[in-house]
Amino acid sequence: MNINEVFEKQGAKSLELRTDPIKARIRRLKDLRDWILANRTRIQEAVYKDLRKPQEEVDLCETWVTLGEVRKAIRNLKYWVMPKPESTSLAFIGTKAEVYYEPKGRALIISPWNYPFNLGVNPLISAIAAGNTVLLKPSEISTHTSLLLKEMVEELFDDDLVAVFTGGVDVSTELLKLPFDHIFFTGSPRVGKIVMEAASKHLASVTLELGGKSPCIVDESVNIKDAAKKIAWGKWLNAGQTCVAPDYVFVHEKIKTSFLEQLQKEAEILYGGEGSYTSIISEDHYNRLSQWKDQAVEAGARVSYEAESNPETRRMGPSIVEDVGKGTHLNENEIFGPICMVKSFTDIDEAIDLVNSRPKALAAYIFARNKKVVEQFKRRTSAGSFAVNDTVIQFGHPSMPFGGVNNSGIGKSHGRYGFLEFSNQKSILKQRVGFTMAKNLYPPYNKFKRLNIDFLLKYF
Repeated sequence: MNINEVFEKQGAKSLELRTDPIKARIRRLKDLRDWILANRTRIQEAVYKDLRKPQEEVDLCETWVTLGEVRKAIRNLKYWVMPKPESTSLAFIGTKAEVYYEPKGRALIISPWNYPFNLGVNPLISAIAAGNTVLLKPSEISTHTSLLLKEMVEELFDDDLVAVFTGGVDVSTELLKLPFDHIFFTGSPRVGKIVMEAASKHLASVTLELGGKSPCIVDESVNIKDAAKKIAWGKWLNAGQTCVAPDYVFVHEKIKTSFLEQLQKEAEILYGGEGSYTSIISEDHYNRLSQWKDQAVEAGARVSYEAESNPETRRMGPSIVEDVGKGTHLNENEIFGPICMVKSFTDIDEAIDLVNSRPKALAAYIFARNKKVVEQFKRRTSAGSFAVNDTVIQFGHPSMPFGGVNNSGIGKSHGRYGFLEFSNQKSILKQRVGFTMAKNLYPPYNKFKRLNIDFLLKYF
């Protein structure tokens, strides 16, 4: 299957899809839903081969989240595609205004390895719902799930509608040379800049779901056990290989000791068993994380907790590292692994200043029962998403927009927001025939028309 040939076929198909009935889109989504339900075991097996991820975690974080997305689209697509009327002011009497949602055309989706099924299929759902053709390029690192995605697409769709191209950076490079109408990329800010630069050559719109160091604030007003359990789950879910995982924790100095004791307990309860914990995706990533931790310790950091690790299975147990210095990899880069960096603060202003000193993150979390503290943190910091007294779960909400801001991403996905991302929101104005208010403003200008313009400027 040749990339350029498929791209041309999808160009012709995208023109047909402009007049495709909505029921045809819904039928495709239902077929996708049914495939997922029928192939639950295949999804479990593929993701396990890539990440040694427990079946239950695959069901929850890969399959269930994706089913929620496709069910949301099936239930609501008829409403999403309906032209939305807009109100008309006195200056536009006689006109009717509406917003019409048309497919952008040919879409490219480049998906990552950390949630290889979920993050490949969810944007595909949005693209199909919006009426686009799709070329999907999954990660070359999660090879087994990438192959499963290819098999799924070939079982469900003709390649002029959806096609999957596997391979490495060379395949992505070839795809990015083509004039797609929209590009959806999930990955690091570094690669996101490359994707954006490539898209700019064709003035293609982009959705970039990136990452960053997502902060987690733990105020002295928290329920310590509740906060520790939720943070432990969100931080070490998927062995920390989650773009919205808490990257570093700021805990109030008054409760730091008791909080860290409870956090360690929760790590052992949740992830102490061999069958409940995911492995690091590759030997290279395992070595990177080990080297970063060693560098931090050499620079003065202290490992206050470290669970058992096994390089042969790429199992890297949860760890807590305190007093990480500036200039270290752990402090300066998104960790994307099971190392929890912890610092203390004395008041919320200090915590806010530390968060604002970094680029805007994909998520920000605060644990507090003090509503004033929550409100301050919400208003004075910026992130793609924000959660109070929990972590990570906002990603799975199918009605909430998901995405970053500035360094952590551009554009939103999930539910109606994903549909809009793959749609051109075309404004349509219908004017009456004959007399219109606008004609009172046509030249040649006279005293009466100048009065009309003065009235327009003053009141409209």
